[in-house]
Amino acid sequence: MSLCKARIEWRTLLLILVTYGFWGAAGGIIWPVYPVFALSVLCVLTAFHGSLVHEVCHGHPTRHAGVNELLVSVPLGMIWPYRRFKALHLQHHANERLTDPFEDPESYYLALYRAEGMPRWLRFVLEANNTMVGRAIVGPVLGTIALLRMDFEAICRGNAKVRRAWALHVVGLIPVIGALVGFGIPIWLYFLVVVWGSLALLSVRTFAEHRWHENADGRSIVVERSPLSLLFLNNNLHVVHHDHPHAPWYELPRLYRAARSEWYTRNGGYVYRNYWQLFRAYAFRTKEPLAHPAWYRSER
Repeated sequence: MSLCKARIEWRTLLLILVTYGFWGAAGGIIWPVYPVFALSVLCVLTAFHGSLVHEVCHGHPTRHAGVNELLVSVPLGMIWPYRRFKALHLQHHANERLTDPFEDPESYYLALYRAEGMPRWLRFVLEANNTMVGRAIVGPVLGTIALLRMDFEAICRGNAKVRRAWALHVVGLIPVIGALVGFGIPIWLYFLVVVWGSLALLSVRTFAEHRWHENADGRSIVVERSPLSLLFLNNNLHVVHHDHPHAPWYELPRLYRAARSEWYTRNGGYVYRNYWQLFRAYAFRTKEPLAHPAWYRSER
């Protein structure tokens, strides 16, 4: 399954430009007339921008990392600095350490001794976060707190890369905040509805993306059909993305169809028909335990 990367992936570039354009239109044209609808549109566009940021951090849509970063440098989602997301997400792509509580930045598992030693109230919150509804409600808050705490400590230790990532992020926030002021959208309302809502939307995808499995390929999900596929840029076919992290979003369905039965075998049948099937099973029921099922059963 060889892939030849185009010099410029025009479909992805067009999506980036359209997303920013529609975001501006939603705030400048729709908000004064239909504010509730405008917030809904902004929420979806901001979630889609998050999917584009993920695409860009894997080397799209051009061969130049600086150009790619510039294309998504205005952070509609406000919270994550691009360079921090890229660094942590690429670390996550070490497939042999997927789900590792210490080595995988996107793991929701804890070492057993940490899970058992935490206060009961915190355990309750984290167990709620392992349900699909809970992930949408409390997940954005927990993720933001974890990022801010981790990066604050890194900056205090003198980490220049983290400090520079946040400095660039603040610069990128200026046009977002300026646009919101111009639109007349209260920043607190945008943050509460659009930022939180967009992260909740993205949590539909990330909720079950990974599980523990002895085989590394068995740790990444496939959700075969969903109207949300475009919103997620086909990352519902997540095991394909992990096996071909540099493949553009529009190639993932072809790669999956070309070897569907092989993918099914490789990922141990971790396949769902759609996200509705996941929701029915885990809307209010925990999908995974807090403690990692196999690793770090005692303090290291």
